[in-house]
Amino acid sequence: MASTVTRRRPLVGEPVAMDLLNTRWVEGATPHDLLDGIDGLRQWLGETGLDTRFAVDNRTLERVLTTRDALAVLVDAPEDTEAAARLNEVLGHGLVRRLLRDGIPAATVEFDDPAWGPAWTAAADYLDLLDAPERIRGCANPACVLHFFDTSRNGTRRWCSMAGCGNRAKAARHHARTRSAGAP
Repeated sequence: MASTVTRRRPLVGEPVAMDLLNTRWVEGATPHDLLDGIDGLRQWLGETGLDTRFAVDNRTLERVLTTRDALAVLVDAPEDTEAAARLNEVLGHGLVRRLLRDGIPAATVEFDDPAWGPAWTAAADYLDLLDAPERIRGCANPACVLHFFDTSRNGTRRWCSMAGCGNRAKAARHHARTRSAGAP
């Protein structure tokens, strides 16, 4: 197997649904898409811990992209019926089977086609995040396309990262104050 180059992307480690959305990002004025091919899918599956459970192939990539497109609409317009229908179609390819195993409740997911596994996992994760929909957010930087699930105690996180977008916003506010204070 040929070695692949890992692409550095911002905001890795969010819940799977948000992490899938964040496979598209902007650096400077340049848009990036991790899922522009099989190598990117391999990287995303590895970063989300799904690489040991699902195959890396074009069918899986196609299904993950379908889910990402639906989620991209739903995070900004949860009432969009077309996007909801697409997400429900993805969810229709998996079935949660509840079990009692060694006296402990368990669940397993069965797929009609394993290529739907990562897409279904991201879609199901999004439904779990909807327990607190107000905490699903886009970065407050208008030039940033990243999303996150706000886990801060008071629920006031605004930036994808304080080191990136947060610091840029603080620097811009400081510059504006300094400039207006020095104006005659």
